[in-house]
Amino acid sequence: MTTLHTLRVALIGGGNMGRGLLGGLIARGLPASQITVADLYEAGLEALVRDFGVRTTTDNLVAIQDADVVVLAVKPQQMRPVVEALRPQLAANRPLLLSVAAGLRVGDLARWAGAGVSVVRAMPNRPALVGAGATGLYADANVPVAQRELASLVMAATGLAVWVEEEVQIDTVTALSGSGPAYFFRLAELMAEAAVAQGMDPAVARALAAKTLAGAGQLVAAERDDDLARMRAEVTSKGGTTAAALARFEECGFGDTVRSAMDAAANRSRELADEFGKG
Repeated sequence: MTTLHTLRVALIGGGNMGRGLLGGLIARGLPASQITVADLYEAGLEALVRDFGVRTTTDNLVAIQDADVVVLAVKPQQMRPVVEALRPQLAANRPLLLSVAAGLRVGDLARWAGAGVSVVRAMPNRPALVGAGATGLYADANVPVAQRELASLVMAATGLAVWVEEEVQIDTVTALSGSGPAYFFRLAELMAEAAVAQGMDPAVARALAAKTLAGAGQLVAAERDDDLARMRAEVTSKGGTTAAALARFEECGFGDTVRSAMDAAANRSRELADEFGKG
């Protein structure tokens, strides 16, 4: 049975999501010497060596030659030529192919990779950088249980990892947790701006907004039942200041705005699949 301590991982793409995954895997016991990162940006590779001690290369084929798991962390528009160039080595050692690119469907990735390669689609999010990520995973019926467990093992290194039953739900994961951190950042940003408009020092306003965002998240994470409505009610006294703010949110169509934004993100995920998954 493969364990995290014995796993050999190749990461194609060394950007922010790659860094988050590296940090999580190493923190949970995967030796840095068993991780190889491939990227064309040599200064970025040098930083990864300095920060994590991993192996690096500018040659994708070299990176995956002995890998159990190949993580694809490149942009959707770059994915097809990258995966097709890997086909000879993928056919030789049959690693798990784990894509963290937005939009691209399992069927397209599998076609580019060639027959017999197990493909799992994952949608992590930015808090993976600090071990607080939330990842949705999907694989079709052709992927064996052992390979699914391997995908879970890798992505759980960055935080929560859950499976969805239908691939279309990954588009919803993208809209919910994949893009979600930006929604909270924007709300905190707007709250700080409103406080400044009321006369508060900008640095103080930002600090209070940021700590409120972080603290609220920690409270939710500490709850066992995840009942968000109950938690909201507990901090909303009848006729109080919080009730006044929430009432104004509803008057301004906050719920409809959030639903519309989620729809826009999910639709864009599907558009990316149609745009870059052809051929």
